[in-house]
Amino acid sequence: MSESDRATAHDRTTARDRTTARAQTTPPARATARARRAERRAHADYTGGIYGSMLAASVILGAGTLGSFPRLEIVLLLLLTGIVFWIAHVHAVLFGERLAQRALDRRVVLRVCQEEWPIMKAAVPPALAVAVSPLLGLGVQGAVWLALAVALAGQVGWSVAAALWAGASWRLVLIAASVNVLLGLPIICFKLFLKH
Repeated sequence: MSESDRATAHDRTTARDRTTARAQTTPPARATARARRAERRAHADYTGGIYGSMLAASVILGAGTLGSFPRLEIVLLLLLTGIVFWIAHVHAVLFGERLAQRALDRRVVLRVCQEEWPIMKAAVPPALAVAVSPLLGLGVQGAVWLALAVALAGQVGWSVAAALWAGASWRLVLIAASVNVLLGLPIICFKLFLKH
C-alpha cells in the first residue's frame, strides 16, 4: 500500500470516527425533534390549504348581500365559514377512522385537528386583507377584490408549497401553480359577470 493510499484510508477512518462520535454525542431530544420534523415533512398535506383558499374565494364571491357593516360581515363570514368547514373535516376524518375500527383517543383527535387546520388558516389572509383595506383607501368593492386576490394567491401558494415539500421538480411546481391559477379563473369570471 502506497503512502497516498494509507493517507486516504486514514482520512476516511477519521471522518467516519468523527461522524460516529457526533452521532453518539447528539442529545436524544435533538435527534428526536429532527426525526419528528422529518416525519411531518414526509406526511405534509397541503390539500386543506388549497381547499380552504378556494372556499374563502367562494365565500367572497357570495358576499354580495351585505348589511350596515360590510367589511366586518365579510371578515366574520370568512372566519366562521373556515371554522365550520374545519370542524366538518375533522368530524369526517374521525368518523372515518372510527369506521375503520381505530380507537379514538385524545392524541388521535388532536392529530386530526392539526392536520385539518390549514382549512381554517387559509381563511385568515383574505379576512386580514378585508380588515386592513380601509388603511389602503379601498371601498367595499375594492376590499372584496383584494380579498379575492389574496385567497387565490393563497391557493397557488399552498399548491407550490405542497409540490416543494414533496420534492417535485421545478417543472412540476410550475404545473401545480398553473393548474391552481386555472382553477381560480372561473371564480374571477363569476365575480366579474355576476351582479348582486
